[in-house]
Amino acid sequence: MKNLCSLCFAWLLCFLLFNTALNAQSVVQLQQGKPTNIRGLSVVDDNVAWVSGSTGHIAITLDGGKTWSWQRVKGFENSDFRDIEAFSDKEAVIMSSGTPALILKTVDGGANWQVKYKNTDAAYFFDAMDFSDKKHGYILGDPINNKFLLMETKDGGNTWNPFKSQPDALPGEAAFAASGTCLRVDDNNIINIATGGSRSRLLILIDDKIAPGVWVATDLALVHGKSSQGAFSLANGDGTVVVGGDYQKDQLTDSVAVYWYNNNEHGRERVILAGNPPAGFQSCVEHLLSDIFVSTGTPGSNITINGGKTWKKIDDTSYNVCRKAKRGKLVLFAGNGGKIGMLKL
Repeated sequence: MKNLCSLCFAWLLCFLLFNTALNAQSVVQLQQGKPTNIRGLSVVDDNVAWVSGSTGHIAITLDGGKTWSWQRVKGFENSDFRDIEAFSDKEAVIMSSGTPALILKTVDGGANWQVKYKNTDAAYFFDAMDFSDKKHGYILGDPINNKFLLMETKDGGNTWNPFKSQPDALPGEAAFAASGTCLRVDDNNIINIATGGSRSRLLILIDDKIAPGVWVATDLALVHGKSSQGAFSLANGDGTVVVGGDYQKDQLTDSVAVYWYNNNEHGRERVILAGNPPAGFQSCVEHLLSDIFVSTGTPGSNITINGGKTWKKIDDTSYNVCRKAKRGKLVLFAGNGGKIGMLKL
């Protein structure tokens, strides 16, 4: 009995300390003042991270965000690099939205960039990029002929081709190139897409023996109907959280976040609006641990410790994107004016 009481006390102490730490969370600004709006962010580990943004700007940190090495990619000074996927301090892939649609890659820490894909067709507008592993990745683009554009690489970003199954797009439906996180691919290569515009939906690719290549669409109870509204970002943890809203009315808190979990009672999954939502429009959400997610947007950053049911605001600063280290605990934020921040406990 004594051992059991000691164990219970230790568990309770850890729980109290953990929740105290959550209540003390904040975002510490690391730097700002660069002539670029950052939307691409990839955190490799607790030391290495890359950012990408407008006017051809790229930066890398090797010391956990304390210092950054900046550059404008030569020959691409007018490109808007909306997303980046980094694998190390040497290797990274960047994606440019707008015309031409571009994909570049470096294997020497940014000293040189090679063009791996270029398309001058104005219909091609890239929104987001994600990889399931170092070799296999995808890029999502705006709909063309009522189909979302989906590109695929199987060799680490060296070559790109149209994916075999392009998801259907409803009239007026689109994706947002706001943080590179309206597209998520997990380790099992399951593809998730969050949409907005005329409709707000979650599209999931089923790729198994029962229904190979079938996209399943689920309506989301997020604000939609205008080109500025809808789902902007999703993140998968123990459940799935989707955030968004209306970036033109970013202070509105109505219908800006939903969570998705398995309802054992009904034997099916449900999508539910957050009871206490984030404080306005959110362009990015990231899973941290268990039921803990963090989100950010122009009105500030928020956190949930119960899988998206309720949220608490932790910072008022405007950011576009937040990402956690693939291998580690470092969580960074980035936004307009070259602004970069770090989550502090």
